[in-house]
Amino acid sequence: MNNPRDAFITAMRQVASTVTVVTTDGPAGKAGATVSAFTSLSADPPSVLVCLKADSNIAQTVAANGTFCVNILAEDAVEVAKRFAGMFDADQPNRFEGLDVADTEFGPLLPRATAFSCSLTHRHVHGSHAICIGDVTGISNAGERPLTYMSGSFHIVRPSETS
Repeated sequence: MNNPRDAFITAMRQVASTVTVVTTDGPAGKAGATVSAFTSLSADPPSVLVCLKADSNIAQTVAANGTFCVNILAEDAVEVAKRFAGMFDADQPNRFEGLDVADTEFGPLLPRATAFSCSLTHRHVHGSHAICIGDVTGISNAGERPLTYMSGSFHIVRPSETS
């Protein structure tokens, strides 16, 4: 594989990522999208980082609203992940329709998700993506095992057995 981009994509497919849905609500409207590029950034102050495709609706709406919520999906929430990835947009353009969400000023909290409500403090575009840093203003800890994504499919996390 001589193409560095292809080699990068192939290698990154081997990295398991927690499946999250980033939501936002405010003057620019409500939006949500499935995102795998999420990580904690700092405990002092509590902050997280998400990467959003810079020209996407979710990236533009987060930037305009100045807030977002990262919902870490429970391991059985594959349909929710697919919904917010846009897989059902033709039949169900309102991704929130029929979900029992808790509306907040930062963005909707999804059912059974551990959620971090954030104020957007920094946004930096690098290549095709916007790196969004948010100070955590609230946490809803659902205590569920997370859904993960690797090699083009969803996975569940199980502890390894040790002797």
